[in-house]
Amino acid sequence: MEKQDMMLTNMLNMDKGEKEGEREKGRAEGPGDEEEGTQQENGRLTLADGLSEKGTKSLSSGSGQQVSNGFNTSTPQSPKEGPGGAACSGGTASAPGSGPGATVPPGGLRTLVVQQTSLERPRETWSKKMDFLLSVIGYAVDLGNVWRFPYICYQNGGGAFLLPYLLMAIFGGVPLFYMELALGQFHRSGCISIWKHICPIFKGIGFAICIIALYVAFYYNTIMAWALYYLLSSFRPTLPWTTCSNSWNTANCNRYMSTDHNVSWSNSSTSPAEEFYTRQVLQVHRSDGLHQLGSVSWQLALCLLFIFTIVYFSIWKGVKTSGKVVWVTATFPYLVLLVLLVRGATLPGAWRGVVFYLKPDWQKLLSTTVWIDAAAQIFFSLGPGFGVLLAFASYNPFHNNCYKDALITSSVNCLTSFLSGFVIFTVLGYMAEMRQQDVGSVAKDAGPSLLFIIYAEAIANMPAATFFSIIFFLMIIMLGLDSTFAGLEGVITAMIDEFPQLLSKRREWFVLGLVCVCFLGALSTLTYGGAFVVKLFEEYATGPAVITVVLLEVIAVSWFYGTNRFCNDIHLMLGFYPGCFWRICWVAICPCFLLFIIISFLAFPPEVRLLDYHFPPWTTVLGYSIGVSSFICVPAYMVFYLLNAKGTFKERLLKSITPVPSGDQYREYIVTNAV
Repeated sequence: MEKQDMMLTNMLNMDKGEKEGEREKGRAEGPGDEEEGTQQENGRLTLADGLSEKGTKSLSSGSGQQVSNGFNTSTPQSPKEGPGGAACSGGTASAPGSGPGATVPPGGLRTLVVQQTSLERPRETWSKKMDFLLSVIGYAVDLGNVWRFPYICYQNGGGAFLLPYLLMAIFGGVPLFYMELALGQFHRSGCISIWKHICPIFKGIGFAICIIALYVAFYYNTIMAWALYYLLSSFRPTLPWTTCSNSWNTANCNRYMSTDHNVSWSNSSTSPAEEFYTRQVLQVHRSDGLHQLGSVSWQLALCLLFIFTIVYFSIWKGVKTSGKVVWVTATFPYLVLLVLLVRGATLPGAWRGVVFYLKPDWQKLLSTTVWIDAAAQIFFSLGPGFGVLLAFASYNPFHNNCYKDALITSSVNCLTSFLSGFVIFTVLGYMAEMRQQDVGSVAKDAGPSLLFIIYAEAIANMPAATFFSIIFFLMIIMLGLDSTFAGLEGVITAMIDEFPQLLSKRREWFVLGLVCVCFLGALSTLTYGGAFVVKLFEEYATGPAVITVVLLEVIAVSWFYGTNRFCNDIHLMLGFYPGCFWRICWVAICPCFLLFIIISFLAFPPEVRLLDYHFPPWTTVLGYSIGVSSFICVPAYMVFYLLNAKGTFKERLLKSITPVPSGDQYREYIVTNAV
């Protein structure tokens, strides 16, 4: 912008010098007439009689008024103009002091029109609006909706848990979701380069988000590899987790099918499904713990390689291809959930599970733990802070209604969690009926074991077990793929926007390198003790770090960038200002919401265990160290920025919190009146 202002001034000065002797004769034959109507390209200046093009927007009078994303109307006055100089409206210019009936002297006023252009390639956009919505829904609805929400719901008061869950969603989760969609859509940048338009000194947040996304990719895709192993095993004539005659079974294996009436279940009994999961798929019995992980399981390595191959060919070309893939991966799980819900509701004992799931225990609401779990669940369910929402929204049209998108996608996410609870607990009630146990005893394990042990065993007892096993584990893979597409797209968009000259034309190779890094990073989770690594990453490496990063993000946007400026940006996009509710949430409630989760996590650290393995104290230090390794980018970049900026410390500090106008994505005109 500064270069263009200098060019404008130089042109005006040259014009004044050359035509000083011709002012008495008028300007009807001035040199500007030769260039009228000429198209301007790549930063050239065009002299025209007015804003005659159809696409030119009306600009208000006054100097320095912002019209869009940092573009200003600039109307310098000639020495003969008074303070009430020329105004440009609707593409016509009036002489100073002109009014109704006033005449403009021939050649007395020229309008210099400069159009901001860019030599950069135009930004990719979604092919259809539904591509974007399905991608966001697919990202938000992941494996956690299927196992984590039902478990946390029944553990924290059943139906009573829905009250704190909804309150945390309304006052914490949805405002953060809306904020990230609006930021990404307005600035059209990934999670790294966007910070120069918000608060440059917080750019380290973007690098931290990318590292966290890599950590997630290291362990999250391993769960899909387990599901793929189950899927391939489902094509055998007999499901391998239904018998105790396999090489991996122990003497404690107790085959308990619905047709076996003479088998008694004891506390020392293990089901075929449990032994298949622990001794054949994970092979954790070959590892002593995190200090001795053992060798890499080649079967799981091949499964993971296949998963990453699918991921690569789904995202290598950008949102044009991934937007098509999600039409399958985001809709298929809903079809399967409905099928499993209908089947589960017809099983004997299903009502016991539903009652256990929804029976309200209002006394639980007096416990702080319930509110902590509700806040953490809605946060990780909607998924702000991973750079995904910024990336996806950056490919939207500038005037897309991201407010409506935020309400729709967050509502679908919460309803999916609620629906999956019925799917899981109808089956748990059936298992309790078969074993003649309480539902709470059957559902004692959370996490993947709820799916790979309890649900797998329940499926094996159903008629047409092979069919339900195939569609169930296919659904698990689909749910995971959506989130992987989204997480890696957040990193890809951030890096390409930050280094466009290097990466924009080499996207396929960059994506290939990123996928290879993720595969190599996931090798530790494919060992015999890999399940312990997955649990460590899940509990420590990503959770606390991403919550802290989002807290800083909200503070930077609301307190440094400014809520008023942010609301003006939304008004420019959508045509209306966010209400007082959203402003209060962004300024006060959301920071308190996130701070509450962080303090609670530090005050009540979770007791981490997996199966019969209790994590030793040194693993806590290791977990926090991995988490800090990503968050350290934030203070490190602050120091780097202040040391490399020019000027006094006060000038550096002021520059570090002053946003650079964001104008690449939305072109405007700069109008200068020349006499």
